Amino acid sequence: METEKNTDELNLKYKLIYAAMFILSGAAVFGISLFLGRSYEVILRNTITALIISGLDIFVLTDALSRGKSAFFYDNYERKNRFVIIYLISLILSVSFPFISNELWTYMVLFIMLSLLSNAEIGLVSGTGFVIISCLLAEVSGTGELLMYVLAGAFAIAAFRDLREDTIIGFPIAISLIVQAVLLTAFEILFKNRALSLSIFYLPVLNLMIDLLILAVFLNMYAVYIIRRSSERFMVLNDPGYKLLAELKEKDKDEYFKAVHTAYLAERVAGELSMDARLLKNCVYYHNIGKLENKANWLDVESIYTDNGFPYEAIEFIKDYTDPKKKKIRSREAVALQLCEETICEIMGLIKNDKNAKINYEQLIDKNFDNKLHNGEMKYFDITFREYESIRRILKKEKLYYDFLR
Repeated sequence: METEKNTDELNLKYKLIYAAMFILSGAAVFGISLFLGRSYEVILRNTITALIISGLDIFVLTDALSRGKSAFFYDNYERKNRFVIIYLISLILSVSFPFISNELWTYMVLFIMLSLLSNAEIGLVSGTGFVIISCLLAEVSGTGELLMYVLAGAFAIAAFRDLREDTIIGFPIAISLIVQAVLLTAFEILFKNRALSLSIFYLPVLNLMIDLLILAVFLNMYAVYIIRRSSERFMVLNDPGYKLLAELKEKDKDEYFKAVHTAYLAERVAGELSMDARLLKNCVYYHNIGKLENKANWLDVESIYTDNGFPYEAIEFIKDYTDPKKKKIRSREAVALQLCEETICEIMGLIKNDKNAKINYEQLIDKNFDNKLHNGEMKYFDITFREYESIRRILKKEKLYYDFLR
């Protein structure tokens, strides 16, 4: 009952916040239109348009929220205020841009920020809406500014949509700025009724410099506080001495050492097949952590992960591994983990029964792999035959390690 109450309060909180965003959008555009001395018809048109745009933004946002964590980049689902803040900043800028030259509008950066603090769809829809608001308030002629900034923003979102800790950001920054420069030239410079001189490039170059400065600061903060924080959390959780694992060791040593040995194999497989070793090890260590409280159902154990600050992707992977959806194709990481765990379990079981047992490791591994193919289990996993055989080969190479288990 307490959980339901907290959830209802949280929903009410954000319903009020989104309602405030809707009202503020209309009020801001109405106020600026009035300040600029627009006609009543234009003021009404601008205000209605702003409300429709804001309503659409809130709709795509709430729709994504209804789909859960998987609909957002990184941990934006849990940190909903990030988008609210960048939305309000973008709203303020969108009603301020009409007071400066349209060649200085820094929408490319805003598209990226709106996207990375929510998802690509929300970033594109909200960014486009803010460009429309600026164009309406500035009463620009034609559709040049709208097309220019929406195209630049859409391209930038595509370039930055898969940021990781090891991503070399120089290329997406460079290509986004180049596209922005080309569009500024095509829509602005070429149509200036002036002789070609360096002075006509002043504002476009200043625009690019401002974009670069803001982008550099934002991406640095994004890497430190969002991307790297997740990596640092993995480092803490994947330490065999972490408190949850220490408790597991006290309660069930067999389960603890099975996890440690499986993690070793999973790391070897991940290294050769370019999988996320941090994610695999985390799942190995914690997918049976419910044993600490004698719980097995996902709804009962999920709180253990959330209370201990597991990264979103870790929770999703553990859930997929322990409670897979029927008929859903599972990842190659899931099958790699399953094969490693089954290999360790079978070997440890044989050793436990007879410490001096002679075990043909290759035969044991082949039998397990062949049975899965024969039973048709692999049709539920997104893995190629080549990758499957690579896992088999890697596990066979660890015969010395299996002897160490004795």
